[in-house]
Amino acid sequence: MALHVPRAPGMAQMLKDGARMYSGLDEVVYRNVTVCKELAHVLRSAYGPNGMNKMVINHLEKLFVTNDAATIIKELDVEHPAAKMVVLASQMQEQEIGDGTNFVIVFAGALLEAAEDLLRMGLTPTEVVEGYEMALEKALEILPTLVCKEVKDLRDHAQVAEAMKAAIASKQFGHEDFLTDLITKACVSILPDSTTTFNVDNVRICKISGCGIFSSQVVPGMVFKRFVEGNVSKKTNAKIALYTCPVDIMQTETSGTVLIKSADELKSFSRGEESQLEDQIKAIKESGADVVVAAGKFGDMALHYLNKYDIMAVRLTSKFDLRRLCKATSATALPRLTPPNKEELGFADSVLVDEVGDTGVVIFRMGEGGSRISTVVVRGATDNFMDDIERCIDDGVNTYKGLTKDNRLVPGAGAVEAELSLQVGRFGEARAGLEQYAIQRFSVALEALPKALAENSGVKGTELLAKLQAAHALGQSASGINVETGDLLNATEAKIFDLFVTKYWGLKYATNAACTVLKVNQIIMAKRAGGPAARAPGGQDQDDD
Repeated sequence: MALHVPRAPGMAQMLKDGARMYSGLDEVVYRNVTVCKELAHVLRSAYGPNGMNKMVINHLEKLFVTNDAATIIKELDVEHPAAKMVVLASQMQEQEIGDGTNFVIVFAGALLEAAEDLLRMGLTPTEVVEGYEMALEKALEILPTLVCKEVKDLRDHAQVAEAMKAAIASKQFGHEDFLTDLITKACVSILPDSTTTFNVDNVRICKISGCGIFSSQVVPGMVFKRFVEGNVSKKTNAKIALYTCPVDIMQTETSGTVLIKSADELKSFSRGEESQLEDQIKAIKESGADVVVAAGKFGDMALHYLNKYDIMAVRLTSKFDLRRLCKATSATALPRLTPPNKEELGFADSVLVDEVGDTGVVIFRMGEGGSRISTVVVRGATDNFMDDIERCIDDGVNTYKGLTKDNRLVPGAGAVEAELSLQVGRFGEARAGLEQYAIQRFSVALEALPKALAENSGVKGTELLAKLQAAHALGQSASGINVETGDLLNATEAKIFDLFVTKYWGLKYATNAACTVLKVNQIIMAKRAGGPAARAPGGQDQDDD
């Protein structure tokens, strides 16, 4: 008879065999802090204009070479629950603002690193959290006083370019002037009358290999990497009919059998189908349509009649592209091959076939002021490089959207963090309780951001940070770090700006994530479902022969 071993009392008897539980400072808090610090240290070297790239290979073995924190954490597939909280805060920043993801992770990591020292000194996690929340409240109170500029006119190219340049330089340092001009042109050209309804999806990106980045351009309208289906390759002042169905002989809704007894009957049956299709194409032509765009295939007979009536045929396989084209041309997508009325027709200044490099494209070009959608045609040597440019353009477009919500700007180059660190530190010194230690550590954590900027620029971070602190102590609130020379500069005079909303939400999300991690005192892990993990993909083992 086998010896029966009773289950351990407590939490273990309540859960399935294989469940695990951790509790206490050593097992939970310090472990969680260590993991979050590691995540922050990985991404800290990618912070700022001179940030290093990371080479990430995801679970599908796709290669990413980028310094964009949002892409890195998305493809890393972080699993640890504490690190996941910081990742979720960063992703929320990406959804809210579209920029500042690395700011959130680096600052949250610095807060947790500072909290670890306080906990080892004897403070409780609750006291640290209370101090951090007081410091955050004070920092958000100080932040509006640091606003140095407002963008008065969102259609003014020069004002918008000044506000965007720093965000773009942080991703593509050296190409920021050209890309800023490109993105500003794309955004300003499609700004609706109600500036608060700007949609980032209205700026599309079409990547075409070859040439160099300086051959990139903005096209008012849409560009598709496709050829036309028929022989007609250009139309000006085009009226467009869009269909979600194939352009071919219509199939009947019910299956049936046709009994044909002679060759004449077969001829007349075929001729009847052909004449029906011709009547449909002719009716589309008489409605005024010059271009037919369809989501389905074009039949050979349909193409014959489209060429006969001088109608351009374009096929789009993506329903999202079809939907955006409807929006760009003010057309209505029709589910059946029926002639459109005037309200359902779309309009474009020109629809033409062109070649960009060796790639054939179809361009739906709109007027400079009348387009709802603009396309940035990105050129580059490799797919990885063009993907990085796409992420940079995405950040720039999101920065413009942030400007439509709040047009206030604060000094960049680490100036805001240094000034907040100084003022929050003074606020902490004036407090009498134990929370003063946490508030002062909050101010020290803020210094991690300008220090990371300095270190990534190849200078001694501690020395430059001391100079920066001295400048701010003398009242130079706009003093920041010059990443080119490794010295100080006036960020306002150098026209290096960050969005107010980026710093506001970044401080909030990072502090909330850090406080949430510190409030955890137990980890209870249920037994994983399923059997053993699957074998990693690879070649057959020779021993298995």
